[in-house]
Amino acid sequence: MAKGKKPGVPNRHVFSRISFLYQAAAYLSMVDNNQQPSTSNSSSSNISEQPTETATAADFKAQSRTTSQEFASRRLLTDLRNVALKSQIRISPAVKRTVCKYCDSLLVEGQTCSSVVENKSKGGRKPWADLLVVSCHTCGRERRYPVSSQRPKRRHCRATAAEPAEPQQEDQT
Repeated sequence: MAKGKKPGVPNRHVFSRISFLYQAAAYLSMVDNNQQPSTSNSSSSNISEQPTETATAADFKAQSRTTSQEFASRRLLTDLRNVALKSQIRISPAVKRTVCKYCDSLLVEGQTCSSVVENKSKGGRKPWADLLVVSCHTCGRERRYPVSSQRPKRRHCRATAAEPAEPQQEDQT
């Protein structure tokens, strides 16, 4: 008798590829945000000796390096979305919320996006109408996510749950 197959995840290689693409994009975006061009004290003391063209060329190279890393990160996230669509694998909502739907940039709170909780329901009186609004700094678009707050039951459902339904009496005339 042959041994039965061990239960496993179908398309494990696709999940591995999606995970790698997300991790690589996150790494590139973090490297991009951590390496801001700055001048050190040693270079500022030698300003009179160096021409201004080299300083601007160095700044331009640093800026082009960060933009190329940003584009590489966005490309990896685009590939992630395409691989998931092609293989018909659902990406978890937590991962979807960290990727901009419009420009495919990684959304990092305080660096590449900002979020606000808003409630536009009659002056904010309805607590179940809270929305988390995440705006991307790259493309300027906004996404709205409902904040988990239980909505009250509808009126006809409340009436039946609070009091048991009375049996209707038929007239026997």
